[in-house]
Amino acid sequence: MKYSLIACLLLCFGIASAQLSVQNDAFVFVNDQVLFVNDDVNLDDANSSLYLRNEAQLLQGTGTTGNSGVGRLSIYQTGTVNQWSYNYWCSPVGNNSALNGNEDARVALLNDATGLTTSVPALFTGGFNGIATPLTISDRWLWTFQTSTSYSDWVYVGSTGAINPGLGFTMKGNGTGITGSQLYDFRGKPNNGTISNPVSAGDFTLVGNPYPSAMDSAAFIHDSDNANAIEDTLFYWEQDGTIASHTLVDYVGGYSEFTINPAGTVITTAPAVFFTYDEQDNVLPLPPPGANGTKLARRYIPIGQGFMVQGIAGTTGTVRAKNSHRVYEKEGTDSFFFRNSNPGLDYQENGLTLVPDDYKRFRVNVDFTVGESQYTRQVVLNFHDSATFDHDRGLELMRSDNYASDAYFTLNDKSYSGQAYPFSETLTIPLIVDIEEQQPLRFRIFDVQNFDDSQGIYIHDIENELYIDLRHQDYDLNIEPGHYTDRFEIVFVAGETLSIDNFDISNLSIIQNNDIQLLNVINPNGTDVRSIEVFDVAGKLMINKAYSSVLNQYELSTAKLSDGVYIVNVTSDANTVKSKKIIVKH
Repeated sequence: MKYSLIACLLLCFGIASAQLSVQNDAFVFVNDQVLFVNDDVNLDDANSSLYLRNEAQLLQGTGTTGNSGVGRLSIYQTGTVNQWSYNYWCSPVGNNSALNGNEDARVALLNDATGLTTSVPALFTGGFNGIATPLTISDRWLWTFQTSTSYSDWVYVGSTGAINPGLGFTMKGNGTGITGSQLYDFRGKPNNGTISNPVSAGDFTLVGNPYPSAMDSAAFIHDSDNANAIEDTLFYWEQDGTIASHTLVDYVGGYSEFTINPAGTVITTAPAVFFTYDEQDNVLPLPPPGANGTKLARRYIPIGQGFMVQGIAGTTGTVRAKNSHRVYEKEGTDSFFFRNSNPGLDYQENGLTLVPDDYKRFRVNVDFTVGESQYTRQVVLNFHDSATFDHDRGLELMRSDNYASDAYFTLNDKSYSGQAYPFSETLTIPLIVDIEEQQPLRFRIFDVQNFDDSQGIYIHDIENELYIDLRHQDYDLNIEPGHYTDRFEIVFVAGETLSIDNFDISNLSIIQNNDIQLLNVINPNGTDVRSIEVFDVAGKLMINKAYSSVLNQYELSTAKLSDGVYIVNVTSDANTVKSKKIIVKH
């Protein structure tokens, strides 16, 4: 099918063609629909245009001729407006010329939309801050992260530097708002066909969705070529936009981890580590989407989205995006920039996916307090009859960041935030914990799916000979620095060593009443409490009170403690300990 009309041609319905050629300065306008072209798209003349609007997308088939023409495709995408925060991008278009095939992109291809079909080139500044109106991009923050045979590092590209098709680039927002969106108009030759980029063993490379359509992450991850080249975890950058600084040391951010099984029915994610959680394990539902880490990567990768991939250890390969990975998936409730969808999946109110009935899942939030800093490493465990004790592609998460104080699983000398097993009550799952300095440590369970109510899920502290059923209580302790490879494990049956539940210490309530500067330990079951200790975050013992009789309630004054975070240890006569973190504020 060829169009050479002087007037516009409006496409308000899905349409398919073997070839699309727009000539004589005509344009094709596609509104809220999919345009499928089996072979190539030719935008022959300088003013020949193809406009994709209101979630319209372009899919292409098996043709190998390659797109061409000095005209331009125009497609919109929105990113975070915040001028302090990076977005990771991948251009859906490249340089427009009469040559057949994909060409390099450059950030200068971005336009500032002024009307439904009109736009002007974005402006650029050498200053630190971009401007939303007129769209002015700071070229200080335009970088790629490339892999070669000799190095893997950030590479500055600025506004005019060439960016290979399929490579991602970083760009900060251009407005002063903490939340909200900035509209960008990508204009150029639409990318098409197989797009390849090299990856190196164990190294990260910033790539992304290089097409003017959505891309299926399940098809991308489990493509046979990619299965031999990259690990099965995609890493999406998240950043706390409330911190108004361009100084690297001030950045608070990290990578959200994502994987999906081949059928696309099980999504496994873990949020960036800089988040922490309240007493109800809430962090993800914070409104609005896109604010301070509420973004959720799901099945379909939207237009323009960039993400990190990691080369498989021991091999150098090529990561490939293909037309077979492309899908028509609108953004909206289930799909938005770094928060996409899979309409075939069910979601909880907090945005986390529900696993099918034949799967089991839970997450453990491991809370660290290092000085004044608090953060949470969330680890996730999937269980299914198809899982093995080796790596299960699409069910396990590689760890993105290494912290001096951290928690993770290991397999074949690799670190994981998520693992999968065939479920058995006899399973023993080691959890590695690294501690940089003495601090409070807390384990909490979260997102328990498809387990019987009677099934215990224990953190076994081997050193203290304790089994703590996380379904009934958190486990708080004060821990010394160290690399703990064989102290903590997750099990499903309590052993013969002491269990907190055996002595009813779990029924103790530890309450800090700052109004009257009093610490209360309520003892409804008459547990024989031997001592109550209060430590500061550095591990210094601040209060140590011994008891020789059983009381219904114990009271300790906190008037002499400074404002801050403390750990309370209540020890029973049977040598079991209940710990809780409190906040003292006068």
